Amino acid sequence: MNANIYRHEFRIRLKSVIIWSLALTFLIAFYFAMFPVFADQAALMNELLAKYPPELRAAFGMDNMDLSTVLGFYSFIFMFVQLCLAIQAGNYGFGLVSIEESELTADFLLSKPVSRAQVLTSKLLAALTSLTLTNLVVWVSSFVAIALFRGEHEYEPGTLILLLLSIVIFQLFFLSVGLVISLLVKRVRSVTPYALGLGFGSYVLSAFSGVFGAVALELITPFKHLDAASIVKHAAYDTPLVLLNVAVTLVALAVSYWLYIRRDIPAVS
Repeated sequence: MNANIYRHEFRIRLKSVIIWSLALTFLIAFYFAMFPVFADQAALMNELLAKYPPELRAAFGMDNMDLSTVLGFYSFIFMFVQLCLAIQAGNYGFGLVSIEESELTADFLLSKPVSRAQVLTSKLLAALTSLTLTNLVVWVSSFVAIALFRGEHEYEPGTLILLLLSIVIFQLFFLSVGLVISLLVKRVRSVTPYALGLGFGSYVLSAFSGVFGAVALELITPFKHLDAASIVKHAAYDTPLVLLNVAVTLVALAVSYWLYIRRDIPAVS
């Protein structure tokens, strides 16, 4: 790792980290503030949800949720937190090496006495630090929001911790997949459409999987690998799907190093 590259990469993402952290804090606090209303009207809510088509409930994972419980309601909010985290991590992955190539500054960086492996490692560690800071904000916001608005309702802290720990695996998947895709295409002119496509595309696949019960789709999308409702319901991960998720992440990172070391970097003419 090169300390100068790491510091530079971290500094350019710091503003983004602050914005994402504030947005996620607001999302968690705003929506969980509604929990007392849902909890007090539990029977009415369950009756209301029962009127929706089973396919619609399955698409949003509400067929396995009890919105009258602390963790059941939180798992519903957590799906939208996951979507934001997916877009953030995908954005960092797609922009890790493509921004310098599009701005034609990559050849200047690689002219320094630093190996390509060191460059990529430094960039990855800076991105991971940025994602970890956002992760910590989600942890703090979640515990504070639950403490403020749960009232007399009890919950199992161990299950909540298990759910929050899944964020690391989730972020790494989108970071690594975004990185390898950016290296497979000739040039990424703007990272935002790619990140949005990867994040929303994975979410839509998860919804279709819920509607049609398609096992093949569950193997593709990390929203099913780390399904919030399932983790809360069973107080455990779906081990085969989590292992698949980790395997895809490791393969994507290995392929990314292989591609970057051999990549033809455009130079300023």
